[in-house]
Amino acid sequence: MAVIRRDFTPADLQAELTQNGVSHCVAVQADPSEAESIFLLDLADTHEFIAGVVGWVDLCAPNAGERLAHFARRPKFKGVRHLVQSEPDPEFMLRPDFKRGIAALAPLGLTYDLLIKPHQFKAAIALVGAFPEQPFVLDHLGKPGYDKGLDKQWAKDLTELARHQNVYAKLSGLVTESEGYRFTRAQFDPVLEMALEAFGAHRLLFGSDWPVCLLAASYGEVLDLIQSFISTLSASEQAAIMGKNAQYFYQL
Repeated sequence: MAVIRRDFTPADLQAELTQNGVSHCVAVQADPSEAESIFLLDLADTHEFIAGVVGWVDLCAPNAGERLAHFARRPKFKGVRHLVQSEPDPEFMLRPDFKRGIAALAPLGLTYDLLIKPHQFKAAIALVGAFPEQPFVLDHLGKPGYDKGLDKQWAKDLTELARHQNVYAKLSGLVTESEGYRFTRAQFDPVLEMALEAFGAHRLLFGSDWPVCLLAASYGEVLDLIQSFISTLSASEQAAIMGKNAQYFYQL
């Protein structure tokens, strides 16, 4: 982890974006605290290229609706995420208090980022089915392992999740799912093909997962992996994945 054990600033990211021809980004929380939400929103207010923020609010708290409304007053606050991947209960997302928090999002025009691991797909599928009006996006494609080839159970679960039209998915975070953070381009093809087949070009979003991606690849290398994969799609489909879908989903 030494590669990313330091502060990364908007100036660091802006250099990467400029070098790679990317105009804007959405900043997504890493620390489960309202302080993180405030920190990212303050950065977004002073850096035009940060078009939106996915922050954190305790959705299980009795006053979750009040806190969400408080943050929703800030124009760049677009949604929330919880580190569900770290929760020991595989059905954490089906807790009544968590679902009460999810129910407060759509009336405020807020999205929810699903950060899960493969064993949590069952709960995610139940959750998105219970809230058909709530926009969800799956981060990192549910973190599939691919060193030994395509995981058939993951592919089945991904397909079932994608049947819910209120769910999008990010082509992100894959380079760090390889053993020892070493990967080959060929390993990605079955995973990306499965995502494209399940969601279609108009419900997929490019995501860099920067700076965490630096454990395995540079921003430019991650970008190239996705752009190379979608190069055979139409110009409009490529534009959708590389930005238009994010603009629509996050209301940028």
